[in-house]
Amino acid sequence: MSTFLYGGNVQANGIRQHYLRYGGKGQALILIPGITSPAITWGFVAQRLGEHFDTYVLDGRGRGLSSSGPELDYSADTCADDIGAFADTLQLDDYHLVGHSMGARFAVRSAVRHPEGVNRVVLIDPPVSGPGRREYPSKLPWYVDSIRQSLIGMDAEAMRAFCATWTEEQLQLRAEWLHTCYEPAIVRAFNDFHDVDFHQDLPHLKAPALLIVAGRGGVIEPQDIAEIQDLQPSIKVARVANAGHMIPWDDLEGFFHAFDDFLGPRLN
Repeated sequence: MSTFLYGGNVQANGIRQHYLRYGGKGQALILIPGITSPAITWGFVAQRLGEHFDTYVLDGRGRGLSSSGPELDYSADTCADDIGAFADTLQLDDYHLVGHSMGARFAVRSAVRHPEGVNRVVLIDPPVSGPGRREYPSKLPWYVDSIRQSLIGMDAEAMRAFCATWTEEQLQLRAEWLHTCYEPAIVRAFNDFHDVDFHQDLPHLKAPALLIVAGRGGVIEPQDIAEIQDLQPSIKVARVANAGHMIPWDDLEGFFHAFDDFLGPRLN
């Protein structure tokens, strides 16, 4: 039985923010997807989360059905402020914050800039690149080339060239929605992976946090975990050994197992 309730739009932080809601009962949870993942592409994860939480999956600005275009600011600070404004607008005064990749970077910044109401934070394989650090493993043309092809029109088979291990259903969904990812927003976020220091927020994070690390993909290495734990000694760490950066796509049950009881109920 599906836990999906509806999609909606709110005006928050000066833009239209589109979201998908699952579950509708229990502790509120806001899920922030990654750099080229509209909310709908995380529906298979939100479906499970909705069994336990009142789950809201956000379309980041410049993605999905949220506001987009050249007049908007796509900086990390503004995108983090979108999250806090969304929670305020929906009057979510006690919520978990879960972010993947870019979404994890925005989530930790939002939790520091807007700590009111943040219960617990889950950071899923956040890029730890930054000034003076090693580059993020993925390259910008991978994103730009696929977006430009999607704007013309592409099917699941064409998408397979970019996501070789994905299922037919996953490829079809990405092929359908990738065109909603506004290229300048994606370029700004990718550049910010290297220009904005993820680590600066960690010492100021007050909410309990869990770091979920992909065993494959090279985004977070053992030395990175050690540095993160040094900056935020109370953070818990879980590894999903058989998954790359897109953890739930590679090992869905391993992904949910990594949460353990951090958010209360076990998810697998």
